[in-house]
Order: sequence, then C-alpha cells, then structure tokens
Amino acid sequence: MSDLGSVTSDRRVFLFGLGAACLAPQALGQDIAFPVKVAIGAEMRALKSEVYDPAYVKLAYPMGDVPDDRGVCTDTVIRAFRHAGVDLQVKVHEDMAANFGAYPKMWGLTKPDRNIDHRRVPNLETYFKRQGGARTISQSATDYLPGDVVSWRLTGGGLPHIGVVTRKNRAGQPLIAHNIGAGTREEPCLFDWPMSGWFRFERWA
Repeated sequence: MSDLGSVTSDRRVFLFGLGAACLAPQALGQDIAFPVKVAIGAEMRALKSEVYDPAYVKLAYPMGDVPDDRGVCTDTVIRAFRHAGVDLQVKVHEDMAANFGAYPKMWGLTKPDRNIDHRRVPNLETYFKRQGGARTISQSATDYLPGDVVSWRLTGGGLPHIGVVTRKNRAGQPLIAHNIGAGTREEPCLFDWPMSGWFRFERWA
C-alpha cells in the first residue's frame, strides 16, 4: 500500500472510531459515564475551525451560544458540558440569581447577566465549587482524568484560563482541550501555568 493509501486508511479508522465513540450512547445503547461525555464534547470542539472572539453577545435562553465558529476558553467548557446534557448557561444563571453574593464582583455588576456570566472563568470556578466538584490540586499528571475541568492564572498578567482534560495523552501528560487564542486545541499544557482550580463530576444530579 502506498504512503497515501496508508494515511487515508488510518484516517478512516480514526474517524470511524471517533464517530462510534460519539454515537455510542444512542446508536449502541451503551451507558457512557458523564465525565467521558464531557471529554468527548471537548475533543469534538478541537476538530472544528474556531476564531477566538471575546465579544459580548446577546444570547438566547436557555441553550444560548455564540456562533459555532467562535468562542473563548469558557465556551470550550460550556460546549463540552452541553454535549453531556448540562446547560451551564442556565445552571450558572439560576445559582447566581439565588446566590449573587457568593460570586465575584470584579465586573461591576449589580445583578446576574445570563448573556455573559457563565462565560467568565471565575464564575465557572465558583459554580463548580458550589456544586461540590473542587478537588485538591495535584502535581501528578496521572491524577487528572478525562472530563476533569482545570483552571489557571496565566503567567505574565494573571488572566484566568480554563480547559477540559481529554482522553488523549502525550509524553505522560493528558491533553487539554482549551482555547487560548487560536481556537480549541488539544495540547499537553496541564502544568504550563499556575493552576487555580481542578474540578471533577462523576455524574450530574
């Protein structure tokens, strides 16, 4: 077989495997664990062409989303959870409406804004903590499992960042699906910046 034929064959095998993994709950009747669904959703985002766009957008509610070809780091997480059946727009908005004082006040808001609140890293961190998903940060890469959410404060400015642990590994590190400016990508960046949060949900009540 020619090199081109081999590459084509490998690609078909990869795409078939990915498709089977994504369709398994419906097509095969199998019960895929919640965190694996989150990881698959994040991996699917990394296959899309996406422009980093932090613009404020008025969203539909519920299930509001920015245009599919755009997003920021939080949108990668939001879409991954939506693939697992959880609408973080609604979840964060409802919790903020009932417990506004528990959330950060760094944006000068006096009430919740369902268009943007869930798209801010500190709000997601707060919500995940309030839902009991926070774990003690580990320095061992093997402790991080597919579907985990990890957040950081970027060096050189301390900007918040967030991503999802996928099912893939490279050189002993799990790949993280995140969007830091060039669209959602899977990269071994777990320990690239100071970690501020690690969250895991085995299931969603």
